[in-house]
Amino acid sequence: MTQPPTKPRRWLLAVDPRVYHWDTLFVKGKEMWRHAGHRPDSLRQLKQVQKGDRALAYHGKPEHAIYALAEVSRDPYPDPHESDSKKMVMDLRAIERLPRQVTLTELRENKLLRKIKFLKNTRMTICPLTEEEYSEILRMAGIVASPGIPLP
Repeated sequence: MTQPPTKPRRWLLAVDPRVYHWDTLFVKGKEMWRHAGHRPDSLRQLKQVQKGDRALAYHGKPEHAIYALAEVSRDPYPDPHESDSKKMVMDLRAIERLPRQVTLTELRENKLLRKIKFLKNTRMTICPLTEEEYSEILRMAGIVASPGIPLP
């Protein structure tokens, strides 16, 4: 018996732009994302990611802002460049840069976003978001749903 397909999840992916800049993904269009790190909590989150999930791309220092929107184009798999089979990667596809970046300060000031784990620990590299949190962040960035047209 096959399981029904699960609803796509929403994620916040954070990187240091001095190590990896999200513009790289937009230049290439699609890329293997290797920046989840080695920490057990990051690997646990990464294992829950599935093809079709959407991700908000966050830049750490010096910007501290959500920058763009991407889609997971391949389920997580062992990093082919590492001998440690525990290190996982996933493929991302660029969707669009946000009309305006949403800063960490703005995220923290929004009462609807208080429960996001990333806001309590900005060293996280991957963080799940609820549908409501995801929609609110897109609204803050200037992307609003139209009747009959779902949010990206």
